[in-house]
Amino acid sequence: MRSDGGRRLLACVDDRARHCGLAPGMTAVRAHALAPGLALADHDPAADREALETVGLWLLRRYSPVVGIDDGIDGEGEADGLRLDIAGSAHLFGGEVRLVADLAARLARSGFAARVAVADTAGAAHALARFGSSGTVVVPPGEALAALAGLPVAALRLPPAAVEGLERMGLVRIGQLYGMPRAPLVRRFGEALACCLDRAAGVRAEPFTRLDNPELLAVRRRFAEPIAAPGQILHQVQSLCARLADRLAAAGAGARRLDLVCGRVDRSHAGLSLGLSAPVRDPRRLSALLRERLALVDPGFGVEDIQLAAPQTEAMAQAQIRLGARGADGTDGRADLAMLVDRLHASGKARRLFRLAARESDLPERSFVRVDALTRPPPATFAAAGPVRLLAHPEPVSTLALLPDYPPRRFAWRGHTHDVRHADGPERIYGEWWRAADEGDAVRDYFIVEDTAGHRFWLFRAGDGEHGETGPQRWFIHGLFG
Repeated sequence: MRSDGGRRLLACVDDRARHCGLAPGMTAVRAHALAPGLALADHDPAADREALETVGLWLLRRYSPVVGIDDGIDGEGEADGLRLDIAGSAHLFGGEVRLVADLAARLARSGFAARVAVADTAGAAHALARFGSSGTVVVPPGEALAALAGLPVAALRLPPAAVEGLERMGLVRIGQLYGMPRAPLVRRFGEALACCLDRAAGVRAEPFTRLDNPELLAVRRRFAEPIAAPGQILHQVQSLCARLADRLAAAGAGARRLDLVCGRVDRSHAGLSLGLSAPVRDPRRLSALLRERLALVDPGFGVEDIQLAAPQTEAMAQAQIRLGARGADGTDGRADLAMLVDRLHASGKARRLFRLAARESDLPERSFVRVDALTRPPPATFAAAGPVRLLAHPEPVSTLALLPDYPPRRFAWRGHTHDVRHADGPERIYGEWWRAADEGDAVRDYFIVEDTAGHRFWLFRAGDGEHGETGPQRWFIHGLFG
């Protein structure tokens, strides 16, 4: 609740109050008449901003190198949200959709009721977060204007007088403004309308002041004159990598994530984030990883300052390299799998890197699990039988076979018919009733078969060949031998 002259007005309402018909801007007297048991609290903008800054610093460490408080166009409104630039960090979470889902879930677990929207422009994201039909919205690239078309004109952050004027003319939706001549609208409602439309469409930049965490392990360089050439930016990034490496060494830590933020002359920012598979503080390695993605940073009309930060670090002890093990470039000649993994991720050439670890199970498809590429699997204490090449899923085949114990004489798979020359089996595997209730009586009989061309296959019959409760008695191929 806030005071406006001699009146007390509602500044914001929760979901229960909204369901009672209450809305921001309503007088306290009317609100009490609609909801007699209403509890009011004084509006404290300073405390709200402090709370937003606290959440923003957490977002800065986890989700994006560029986070700022959303306080209206050009900072002229009250702080009522947070803005993130995730263009350079969404890949760390598997894309924008997964990032939004993770963010919304974590905020909900922390007790925050949040609405999240992702769009090409800050104006579109602001409108969809506050006026969209869903609590989480991710607009595909290039579709921001289409997503805004059905929203009310108030979503453009226009002055109240302009909103009222547009509504009196019957212009209640943003889409109605797209095809109208711009000059008459500007003469009637002022330059603010054109500015808001341009910012929502991405024609005009919308700068904001980003949050800066003083506790962050970071280095920064400001320039007397803006720089824009890729070679100049790369040179400065390499210098910052050396400085950051010194600070990491002093702290006895290595970086697990790197955030690079370039402040442009129009007060906008361009940033990128890199996740590292192992702690790193070698400046040459840091600069090599950043070089892979530096082309994605748009300098705009010039860069005034660059900041390189390590928001996530891990303890890292000094390591002594082996004598006589140096490579041609003077570095340790041992294979560095972590460097390979990081460079593949940085270049975008490896969407999913993993290794396989053994898991105790008789069923072949359950006998392994995917783990992180750099995780060292524990020694295998169990090994399931099977071929070198296992299919992702058993595939059905058409067979000619005598039941219940004979292998197939002929089978057809992927459009080709194979005549069986030799076969070995059956090897019976039972279902795992402790994992799935419907596997209590399940049976598989596996056969190794060789066709007349010398190719060897791993086939199984789902069922014992006699009793229907053990399986459908159908044949499948599960793998191929070398």
